[in-house]
Amino acid sequence: MTNTPLHIVVVGYGPVAARFVDQLLPAVRSGAVALTVIGEESAAAYNRVLVADLGVGRTTAAAIALSDAAELVAAGVNVHLGTRVLRLDRARQQVRLADGTSLRYSKLVFATGARPVVPPLHGLNPDPAARVALPRGVTALRDLADAAQLSDAVDRKAKVVVLGGGILGLEAALAAQDEGASVTVVHHGTHALARSIDAGAGHTLAAALRSSGITVISNARSVGVQLSPGHDGELRFSALLQESGAPVEGDLLVLSCGVRPRVEVAAGAGLATDRGILVDHRLAALHDPNVFAMGDCAQVRCLDSDCADCAASDGPLGLIGPGWRQAEWLADFLTGSLAVPLPAERAPVMMLKARGVDVAAAGEVQAGPFDPVPGLSVSQWADPEHGKYVKMSTRDGVLAGFISVGMPRTGAELTLLFERGSELPADRSALLRLDGPDRDTAATADPARTVCRCAGVAEETITAAAARGCSTVAEVSAVTRAGTGCGGCHGELKELIEKHFAPA
Repeated sequence: MTNTPLHIVVVGYGPVAARFVDQLLPAVRSGAVALTVIGEESAAAYNRVLVADLGVGRTTAAAIALSDAAELVAAGVNVHLGTRVLRLDRARQQVRLADGTSLRYSKLVFATGARPVVPPLHGLNPDPAARVALPRGVTALRDLADAAQLSDAVDRKAKVVVLGGGILGLEAALAAQDEGASVTVVHHGTHALARSIDAGAGHTLAAALRSSGITVISNARSVGVQLSPGHDGELRFSALLQESGAPVEGDLLVLSCGVRPRVEVAAGAGLATDRGILVDHRLAALHDPNVFAMGDCAQVRCLDSDCADCAASDGPLGLIGPGWRQAEWLADFLTGSLAVPLPAERAPVMMLKARGVDVAAAGEVQAGPFDPVPGLSVSQWADPEHGKYVKMSTRDGVLAGFISVGMPRTGAELTLLFERGSELPADRSALLRLDGPDRDTAATADPARTVCRCAGVAEETITAAAARGCSTVAEVSAVTRAGTGCGGCHGELKELIEKHFAPA
């Protein structure tokens, strides 16, 4: 007598789903799991975080691919591409698809991710339930078609307008400017990255953006888009309209106004949702042990009102690293090979790394040195003329938050100290010297430090791969998975590889 396989259906086929499927492949090949994955796009999973890099020509579609549908089918996975899920019938444990077919499941996993927020501007369609395409020349930079639009603009040295001051928008702006486009960043509020850094760091960052050639318009209130006939006579974006001031003319508008977790199918099935699909510490949907969620659509908030880990939960983390860790844990949990609980994630470190611009921030950063915040001590240093700014907040000597702008080595050390929950040296200025001309990099080297935070890969793992002959970032990534997430560590991976192969 053979055991009946566990039927797992995955709704969504992005980076987190791809990692989940990879982790389940041994169970699929052994017959213990019957796996179905459903993706709305016609392409298999790829790294959305690197879509901007694809658009400016710094990578290829093959390089950011995370899954091969044909290989999965050959391994026994049922793959549905270009397929939309209409609704979930929890009573019958069935998924209803747009083509009219239904799929049964034993366990269902939502990995639907998030969709870009379209602001309520005149000329756009902000209704997330409506499936209406954006006007020509307007993109949210989330998929391969969006990358093609950016690529065309960069090739033509066109005018690119980025609406929003978030990290993905700034990364796209810096990359496009660096590759020859003329870029303007328009954002609401006094400074960009307002959720992650304070005003002093924001003004320092704005100066660095302007030094790179980007035009920055702060405190803007955009009200609409202007559409004008193109060379083919069809209407396309020509300007971003402001409540006051002149329109911001451009050839391509990149919307970077945040994302909204895709919870509509879960909510329609009666599952509890807030900013994401509410799940417990096993990633199981509240009140339904057969439904799970992970990644950008999942919000961990259990039913225990006194749970300290859930007290600060205000939505999905929205980062690829935690999503991958959830995927690996859930795959092991569902196949019975794991008994330990899902580790709680620490507060994430925000990093913006580009040529000439380096920002890192995490934790408590808004209080100033003289603000009366009980138990909090703040040290702050600024050199606006040279684009440098550092703030360190501590509680009982332990780093509780920091900001580093234009100080890459100091930022890297503060990141390490924050993630380890370490105390700062009594002389805080010692950290600033890491970016000085007399720095001693050998003294601060730590082979066990994490270089790729998305995949959790340490320096010693990367150097070991180089010692085995991996001589490019792509080769190291293939062996270790380092650099396959946000891409922020690519520069450091290259440095470590070059250091290994440098002549003695």
